[in-house]
Amino acid sequence: MIPGRESTDVAVIICAYTEDRWALLERAITSVQEQDPGPAEVIVVVDHNRRLHDRVVERLDDVLVLQNRFAQGLAGARNTGVAAARAEVVAFLDDDARAEKGWLRGHAHQYSDRSVVGVGGAVHPEWQQAPPPWFPDEFAWVVGCTHSGVTPEVQQIRNPIGANMSFRRRQVQAVGGFREGLGRVGTVPLGCEETELAIRIAQAEPTSRIVYQPAARVLHHVPSQRASWTYFRRRCWAEGISKAHVSQLAGSRDGLSEERGYVSKTLPAGIRRSVRDATEQRDHRQLARAGAIVAGLAVTTGGYLTGRVGHPLRGAESVAGAIA
Repeated sequence: MIPGRESTDVAVIICAYTEDRWALLERAITSVQEQDPGPAEVIVVVDHNRRLHDRVVERLDDVLVLQNRFAQGLAGARNTGVAAARAEVVAFLDDDARAEKGWLRGHAHQYSDRSVVGVGGAVHPEWQQAPPPWFPDEFAWVVGCTHSGVTPEVQQIRNPIGANMSFRRRQVQAVGGFREGLGRVGTVPLGCEETELAIRIAQAEPTSRIVYQPAARVLHHVPSQRASWTYFRRRCWAEGISKAHVSQLAGSRDGLSEERGYVSKTLPAGIRRSVRDATEQRDHRQLARAGAIVAGLAVTTGGYLTGRVGHPLRGAESVAGAIA
């Protein structure tokens, strides 16, 4: 935050685990510090990497730097940040994302409504190289971004995307925080810890709301190695397993509430559009996109079924807890 600038009652938490993203981490922090109004504080949580922790302490100013004091992984790192924060709202930005102008204002504005307990912003891909021609926008979540089926308007949602989200700190603490055992550990592409937390908050407070605010935009760096069929397939499989875990913990009704509409409406519409464009424009790349949609759904479904019949939850049955 720039001295003398108006600030919000929002603590921004950025979790990091590798020095390989140093330049991106610096960019993420700068993008937060330049927000107007600014954050109450910026907290960088380093996930069990002493060298990275020391480097952040030595080279970056005006940030609180912490070591993850829970089990290794994004869930534990986020809980460490929540426990240290003192603001009413905690916002999360990925270390490889950049907040655009008005990002923090977009989040903070929604909390003037006391029924709002969480906010998710728009996440747009920033490709290191052009995306492959077969990549469908309906599967932008594969690279941690907002997919094309999400309408660009303020609306109630089940859960935000982890790269760009915020919650009232009290509600996060009241339900025990993010579940360890769910979500990413290093480069393992599991996820959905934010989905499970949002569902748990909603179940604890049925009248509360989580909203999508498209004006709170971030750009999410997508490295070249993620613009491949191998990564696409691997990420779809991991997402299926993660969704199975969430369904086991939260129940299928809540755990798959948004996925039903996505599978029944968004994906069929994407296939129809791709086939139509292939026919009208004589562009066979559109058929490849349609094929990728079908394949992505099949792989994700396979991961889900595998997760339901025996993929271990890695200790996610218990909440991290003790984050007050």
